[in-house]
Amino acid sequence: MELFKVRKKENTLTQILIKCSSGNQKAQEHLYKEYYGYAMSIALRFSNNRDSAVDILNNSFLNVFQYLTKNGEKEIKNFKLWLRKIIINKSIDYYRSNKNKYDIEYDEYLPDTDIPEDVISKMTAEDIIFQLQKLPDTYRLIFILYEIEGYSHKEISDKLNIKETLSRSNLSRAKNMLRTILQKADLHE
Repeated sequence: MELFKVRKKENTLTQILIKCSSGNQKAQEHLYKEYYGYAMSIALRFSNNRDSAVDILNNSFLNVFQYLTKNGEKEIKNFKLWLRKIIINKSIDYYRSNKNKYDIEYDEYLPDTDIPEDVISKMTAEDIIFQLQKLPDTYRLIFILYEIEGYSHKEISDKLNIKETLSRSNLSRAKNMLRTILQKADLHE
């Protein structure tokens, strides 16, 4: 039993991060597998398909491993929070690299609609993410940054290099479009 306790201690997150910082590929693979589901759930929110989410995820982990290798055994206080921030930033980078400019889509006015509470309560997290992926890239990005990640319109405007008013109006459009998408999804079920 004593041997099992020693092995368990060796595999703590701190130990894995230390091994990753020295370039240990098994430790990197272990960290990747351990946090894959968590990281993928964040990347999927920001992307419109699984392939782009995988690109975001892999770029994020590459960034993690490069940082760890460069900074050695520097302590990371909250790894999950740090990883989340990296994924969000890589999602924004991915969005920027796939757009020549911010071609904000101005759709015709979508009426404000109410969604019955039972529509959302019947949906799984995967269903909601799938519906979010139907939003245009700009709307989805602003919606997630504001509503889910808690960024202010000022922070969003700084990150995306757009005006605050554009962030606000696109959030409003995103909400209206999402309401319409959710209503249509409920009608088809």
